Amino acid sequence: MTELFVVAAVLVWNAPSQAPQTEVVAEVRIQGNVATPDEEVLRLAGITLGMPVEPDTPSVVAERLRATKRFERVEVRKRYASIADPSRIVLVVLVDEGPVAIERTGDPARPTRVVRRRRLNLLFLPLVTGEDGYGLTYGVRLAAPDRLGPDSRVSFPMTWGGEKRAAVEVEKRFERRLLTRIEGGGSVSRRTHPFFESDDDRRALWLRGERRLTEAWRVGASAGFQRVSFRDSIDRVTNVGADAVLDTRLDPFLARNAVYTRAAWDHFEFHDGGATNRLQVDGIGYVGLFGQTILVTRALSDRSDGPLPEYLKPILGGQPNLRGFRAGTAVGDTLLAGSAELRVPLTSPLRVGKIGVSAFVDAATVYDRPGRLGDQPMKKGIGGGVWFAAAFLRLNVDVAHGIGASTRVHASGNVTF
Repeated sequence: MTELFVVAAVLVWNAPSQAPQTEVVAEVRIQGNVATPDEEVLRLAGITLGMPVEPDTPSVVAERLRATKRFERVEVRKRYASIADPSRIVLVVLVDEGPVAIERTGDPARPTRVVRRRRLNLLFLPLVTGEDGYGLTYGVRLAAPDRLGPDSRVSFPMTWGGEKRAAVEVEKRFERRLLTRIEGGGSVSRRTHPFFESDDDRRALWLRGERRLTEAWRVGASAGFQRVSFRDSIDRVTNVGADAVLDTRLDPFLARNAVYTRAAWDHFEFHDGGATNRLQVDGIGYVGLFGQTILVTRALSDRSDGPLPEYLKPILGGQPNLRGFRAGTAVGDTLLAGSAELRVPLTSPLRVGKIGVSAFVDAATVYDRPGRLGDQPMKKGIGGGVWFAAAFLRLNVDVAHGIGASTRVHASGNVTF
């Protein structure tokens, strides 16, 4: 028995050791909306059958394809071609060449082929907004996604009605950068001022950067230029500004136990040499009461440290700040407003679209510098309304009585997609 163990040990000691087998490319699979022929993709990737596969081969091949600038997205995956022989490797190359189309060739052997689309591939969204004092605005937004890389958009909004506007807007979002969103653009617009009843024509350029600090906090900075034609005069104004927003709402209209606060500072330089600083603070609190009832309170301050031109003065009246008074009741360098409102949904909270009623009281005033708040009369309005809110649509109809004034109906709404 001892002799058998000795013989076995000798055999094991003298057995030739097996070196690990080198992995090689046994097959290449190219997948995706490929307009480029497979042979060309292989040439660009530098892949040949039988070549050794190193640990970094998938990433090296992906970088080669990205460097050609032909593909919007590239991914290379390593797979085993055989369980019995782990040295045989399949490289799966996933490529995205952007929008493609299938064309008929007329060749029975190859009846169709994939080609790149030459069209702009524009998306479009309808725009519908009703704003108290300006009426109904309607139009369309054309958009080209990912034209400046992933998470980017170039869009062309065009509207008519209450606001006639045409613009080019560029937006780019980032995941891990100092700025998480950059936008800019240019526009031409016209709308009728509800107080002066005069056309406000503007040509504008702007640039804005934004950083999201948390889900609720974000900060931003902006700069812009405007050429304004208003009441037979032309003005040119440049501005820089900064703002901060705290928004804990899940539903902007029917939030519960949440807050929205925005503070914004803007510095205006005018063509005639004057300059003004403006500070805006808007705070809204939402408190859930009994059932689905929500108490919404708001405080608004819009003030400047010097006289503002007529086209920049805050406007008093209407749904934005004082229901029961016509939008455009008065203008001034400083506007202060507050409101309290009960919103009562009448439908189940599980419904996508919700119908409800509300009761409210508003108070506001507006005045020019160097006036003082203590010297200004505070206008008040009380009333109620009905509303409809859904994921993409919101409509409001309010009936309010301005104390010492008249009773008015205020309607507004918007459609978002």
